[in-house]
Amino acid sequence: MLDTLFRAYTPLLIWPGLGLLLLRFVPERFPQLLGQALYWVGVPLQLLVLGRQTEWSDRVGFIPAVAVGVLLLSLGLSLIFWWTAQRQSSFIEITADSAPSPITSTSSSATVSPRARLGSFILAAMLGNTGFVGLALAQVLFGIDDLGWAVLFSVTSNVVGNYGIAVFIASYFGHSATKNHWWIQLRDVVTVPSTWAFFLGFSTRSIVLPEAIATGLDQAVWVVMASALLLVGLRLGSIKGWRSLQRAILPTLLKVLIVPGLVGLGATCFGVTGVPRLVLVLMSGTPTGLSVLILAEVYNLDRELLTGSIALSFIGLLLVLPLWLTWFS
Repeated sequence: MLDTLFRAYTPLLIWPGLGLLLLRFVPERFPQLLGQALYWVGVPLQLLVLGRQTEWSDRVGFIPAVAVGVLLLSLGLSLIFWWTAQRQSSFIEITADSAPSPITSTSSSATVSPRARLGSFILAAMLGNTGFVGLALAQVLFGIDDLGWAVLFSVTSNVVGNYGIAVFIASYFGHSATKNHWWIQLRDVVTVPSTWAFFLGFSTRSIVLPEAIATGLDQAVWVVMASALLLVGLRLGSIKGWRSLQRAILPTLLKVLIVPGLVGLGATCFGVTGVPRLVLVLMSGTPTGLSVLILAEVYNLDRELLTGSIALSFIGLLLVLPLWLTWFS
């Protein structure tokens, strides 16, 4: 088991580590440009390929419903945790301050408005890395034959969550309160390239591509994964000691411990056991998704909080994974 987990996590250490090493040598705007490239080209390409490989079968209703339920559960709990933290501590203040304009700003986390910080807190607790980490773990632990539930969960989380609900939240909290209108969030969600790319891939499953093109697409997905992990490493350099990680503790607890634990208990109550239950627990407890960094670059959210959440949730997954394997397998 340790050997298989080591192989699964090797790329998760190599590429972020390379990003940390390159941080001193790349231009200051490079992480922002890389995030923009992933948002408009890389992730849509990945979902196009995933859409062509997706089979709904008899799980078309159950798994997507669970994935959406996990997103909504995480959203609700994050708001409760945020409100509770405000009542007990003054480390964050919720105000209606204006946030800098998205895309064009390169300001640091210190200048991020409390409004944008709240949006970042929600996204850190809600969005999981179901595509890069979740599917990799599922393939290592369960093999190809049992990937159906994991793939459907990942597709739903990406289309509905990472580039659906999350875009709405990022757009809402990334724009200033005085310049916010419902049609801005609707426009941002409708124009998300990843959603259109997935449905394009799903609708063209019956079209057989030339072997060279199919192989090229598969290889391109690995380039996208490596680039996304490289962006994590570049942003890890923005962490400045304990203060940078302190805000990430609450969303990390929600992401890797509380939410997957509730999912496991709920699955048990509904008679779902064995490998299917473990798949649901693992996919709902994946670390904070890399997509939050892409959204942070596009909408100028709190990069420091989101990067800290990614780092802590990766460590948290390593700590709780033996528990999930023992309790829910």
